[in-house]
Amino acid sequence: MNSCVSRILTVLRAEKMETHLSFVVLLSICSLSFSQECNQQLLENIDFPGTDIRSVYSPDADHCQQICTQHPSCLFFTFVRADWTRDNRHFQCYLKTTPSGLPNVQTPLEGVTSGFSLKPCSTEPQPCLPKVYHDVDFLGADYQTLFTADDAECQRACTQDPACQFFTFVNEVFTPEKIRYKCHLKFSWAAPILPIIERKAGVVSGFTYKAQITQDFKPACQGKLFPNKDIPGNDIVELLAASSEHCQSLCSAHPACTFFSFVSNNFKCYLKNNKNEMVPVAKGGVTSGIPARFCQLDDSWVRAALEGVDFRGNDIGFELMDDADTCQRTCSENPNCQFYTYAQATFPDSVYRRRCYLKRSITMPSPPKVSKLANVVSGFQLRNCV
Repeated sequence: MNSCVSRILTVLRAEKMETHLSFVVLLSICSLSFSQECNQQLLENIDFPGTDIRSVYSPDADHCQQICTQHPSCLFFTFVRADWTRDNRHFQCYLKTTPSGLPNVQTPLEGVTSGFSLKPCSTEPQPCLPKVYHDVDFLGADYQTLFTADDAECQRACTQDPACQFFTFVNEVFTPEKIRYKCHLKFSWAAPILPIIERKAGVVSGFTYKAQITQDFKPACQGKLFPNKDIPGNDIVELLAASSEHCQSLCSAHPACTFFSFVSNNFKCYLKNNKNEMVPVAKGGVTSGIPARFCQLDDSWVRAALEGVDFRGNDIGFELMDDADTCQRTCSENPNCQFYTYAQATFPDSVYRRRCYLKRSITMPSPPKVSKLANVVSGFQLRNCV
């Protein structure tokens, strides 16, 4: 029997819910299981028009399929290939969904490839991406450059650098000559980025016990925080964080972050870069700090339950359970769950009480833009390729 169905039947027996309507409501928890079977086939020159959630850049249909798999709502996709001729939408990956889990329409269309999420296939949360792409540029997200003998050496440099997620290498016949053999190391978030954080009565939110924010360095360390201190200016990235310790972990993961400031009343985390000076000034409700580069930060904050805080959005499903601790354990046991929100028995709307919402965000390497460019080679780090 489907494991999700088993859990539903357990809930029904425990609560003595006997109506057909109650079963249908709970059955929505397992909609993904019923609407899709494992389907790894890629359909060349077939379009799934409409029902878009969003679009991102991908170098090929395989990468697009992995992005769809990690997106909490995506069930299928259409990828616009390099040989597309109608306009300049090359390398666009359109993430899609329907209530049924299947495309409403399939139509022939030259230059695109479509396929399905691999969520039902029990794939690895961090896939291996071994391909390299000739005459393809991963634009932006550079944090370091160096000269290497070839693209294989550039890929090795990216793999050895914990911050590097992907690269672009300029080969020996590129014009202008002065940047030939240049290897661009690039960054994207391997840590889950929270969508919306807001205060809400009757909910508890938190992270999986297995949260991977910073690299697993030895030894452990406490890091340095400055309570009630702001470091004005020099912002490079603005994110949402659940706490000052979470913000510090995000700063530690970003190769350009030299210090940070966290504003507690709106959960804003400001990553900053100034290699010359750091001037904290007194400011209530703000905690600033310094990243930890070569040690593992204390992760006790990961296990802390945040009362009255909602991590809104990015749901992969919900289940009924009796308390927030069980919700966190359930999230930790699910390889696809990264964070959660639990609606307590005191939640104002009785419809949502005792729901444990499991959530995730995309954490695989994802270039901000992909384009055609002669005489360059791009690819990904191989740390996930064992």
